[in-house]
Amino acid sequence: MRHQKHHASLGVTREHRESMLSNLAAALITHGRIQTTLTKARVLRPFIEKMITKAKHAAAKTEKKDAVHLRRLVLRDLRDETAVTALFNEKYKEFANRAGGYTRIYKLGPQRLGDAAEMALIEFVKADDTGYKKSKGKKASKGRKPKAAAPAAAEAPAPEKPAAAEGETKS
Repeated sequence: MRHQKHHASLGVTREHRESMLSNLAAALITHGRIQTTLTKARVLRPFIEKMITKAKHAAAKTEKKDAVHLRRLVLRDLRDETAVTALFNEKYKEFANRAGGYTRIYKLGPQRLGDAAEMALIEFVKADDTGYKKSKGKKASKGRKPKAAAPAAAEAPAPEKPAAAEGETKS
């Protein structure tokens, strides 16, 4: 059965995709933000967030061998010792109070000239950034009153009858 076998192939082989994600993640950890295509940024997001979660768990572990195991798991996927060291020694502290959502993707306006790929900027979210509040559906506006139109029509002056019509009396 093919359950849960779908992944974004990015048009390359498995080895190339793993190498590309490793390089993108190392660059993101090193620089804090990178510019790439929107598709690659969307694939990179869960990849890097799982690594940050492992770094947070390693810091919380009291036994040293558990922390070393998590570090080796990240090193297997990331394959950049300096980036892993930076992640496990410094970067994880920025996300100590966050329960996920460590990265943010911004779509950039113009498309790339060569192949018209949509460009994006992926960056780490700051520790004190709360983000925006998602709306919980449509809100009723306070200033809008549906019955306000009827009294306004009543206040408007009634059309006047011609003067000749007022002077005549019916007999």
